Amino acid sequence: MDAKPLAIIVIGVAGSGKTTVARALARHHGYAFLDADDFHAADAKAQMQAGVPLTDAQRAPWVATLAHELRRHARQGESSVLAFSGLRAVHRQALRESGVPMRFVFLHAPRDVIAARLARRDDHFMPTELLADQFDILQLPSAEPDVLFVDVGTSQAQVLERVLAALGD
Repeated sequence: MDAKPLAIIVIGVAGSGKTTVARALARHHGYAFLDADDFHAADAKAQMQAGVPLTDAQRAPWVATLAHELRRHARQGESSVLAFSGLRAVHRQALRESGVPMRFVFLHAPRDVIAARLARRDDHFMPTELLADQFDILQLPSAEPDVLFVDVGTSQAQVLERVLAALGD
């Protein structure tokens, strides 16, 4: 990878493994790890915990904060890896407009595979009931050339291998 600070954005629906993969990539490259969930306002988390999805208007300031964080790390000469849902094209574009060179890694699997993974989690604010909404609002990044698609229907080790290979590591 280039010596200029950059960002790797790991995207996908809840339960796709974004945080796990992003942490592993950050460790592998020695980059800063950022979890978009850490930047949600308390009221947004409470709303989602109650089973009510956020609107695009509610997500906009959150996405702006994420773009700011990517710029802040890059200005400090630090590359970063961000775990971020990135379900909407407009949100991915807002991160691109941060000016930080980036690649996206889209983690995907069939809905039933993701639902089973999400059902096994007990340490997250996102309830299983919101998974349908996530799939409904997901705008596949098929025509976005800076997005790598990685199937996550296998073991975590295999997923990480696939991600590293897709990134050219």
